[in-house]
Amino acid sequence: MRFRLTPRETSFYDMFAASADNIVTGSKLLMELLGADASARAEIAERMRAAEHAGDDATHAIFHQLNSSFITPFDREDIYNLASSLDDIMDFMEEAVDLVVLYNVEELPKGVEQQIEVLARAAELTAEAMPNLRTMDNLTEYWIEVNRLENQADQIHRKLLAHLFNGKYEAIEVLKLKQIVDVLEEAADAFEHVANTVETLAVKES
Repeated sequence: MRFRLTPRETSFYDMFAASADNIVTGSKLLMELLGADASARAEIAERMRAAEHAGDDATHAIFHQLNSSFITPFDREDIYNLASSLDDIMDFMEEAVDLVVLYNVEELPKGVEQQIEVLARAAELTAEAMPNLRTMDNLTEYWIEVNRLENQADQIHRKLLAHLFNGKYEAIEVLKLKQIVDVLEEAADAFEHVANTVETLAVKES
């Protein structure tokens, strides 16, 4: 790591960690949705909406700190990209839950639970990684594993699409379910964007 003669604003580390912890909360709500009947889903969606709002607040706090700090721990563009990608994850997870409720989906197709399990694991890894931004230690395995998980998510997504288009579902149901699984895939992509940004930071700081 480069030796720095100037002090750096360190509150960013805590804010990134808080944002990632909130994503873990969102992933747990996704897992809870899987086992919930239709009557319980609206309440889960409400809690997810609150978590998404908390994520927005965390992102705005980072942007505010970025705009008011003369010296930052990383390049401003990297801080912005990391905060935005973390926010995207919560947005996609909240959208997926909301769509399940709005579309009155009675039963999610087999394979969605695998998508959500991948997201839950990626959330755990991301939350574990954020505190390590202070030292840039022990991060290589994080971004390698998240990239592997994203590849796994791609495979699950393709299998889900093949399942949806096998003629078992009515056309309108295909449209509803496809939008949900597509949004979950976007969440997996956003986790990879976070990991790629962290890798970029680590390279710059090395």
